[in-house]
This record gives sequence, C-alpha cells and structure tokens, in this order.
Amino acid sequence: MVEFTDDNFKEQVEEFEGVAVVDFWAEWCGPCRLIAPILEELAQEYKDKKVKIGKFNIELHPETTMRYAIRSIPTVLFFKNGELKDKQIGTASKKVYKEKIDALLED
Repeated sequence: MVEFTDDNFKEQVEEFEGVAVVDFWAEWCGPCRLIAPILEELAQEYKDKKVKIGKFNIELHPETTMRYAIRSIPTVLFFKNGELKDKQIGTASKKVYKEKIDALLED
C-alpha cells in the first residue's frame, strides 16, 4: 500500500492515470484499523491492474484533509484519472470496496 501525504498527493493521486483509492485514517481510530487489512488485501489483488491503494494520515497531513472536507474517519475516496468519483464514509465490507473499484475500472 502507498503512503499518501500532502507532498505527494497531487502526483500520486490527482495525476495518476487509473484508479486511486485513498483511505483517510488516524492512529487512534478503531474502525480505521478494522478496514486496513481489507484494503491491504485489495491492494494485493489489484496490483497488476491500474489501481493504486494507500493510506493518508489525517493528523500528519491537514492540508489535503481540509481540501477534501474529511470530517469523519475512516473515509475512503475513489479517484479515476485524478477525478474524485466516489466515497465510502465509515467501515464497509470487502465486497463494497471491490464493487466500487470494479465499477471505476469498467467505466
């Protein structure tokens, strides 16, 4: 999984040609720890496709957090070719994340 930051977000997400999945999280967030293994599994499953999955620590990188109006965590944003296409606020099953990624790949 990629570690997204304020410094690399533009290059790694907004300029990426493909699907980027960004997990906004914090160390103290229990639900964030619940979805982390799911996203790690998906990162492995999609590693040979144009899909990049990573984490974004909201406490270390407030600029991008504010720009995307992240008010609750976990929040997972789904981008395609740099454009925000979908989001999931709160925890969800692997199936939900997979369906959102697959829909963007087919689009």
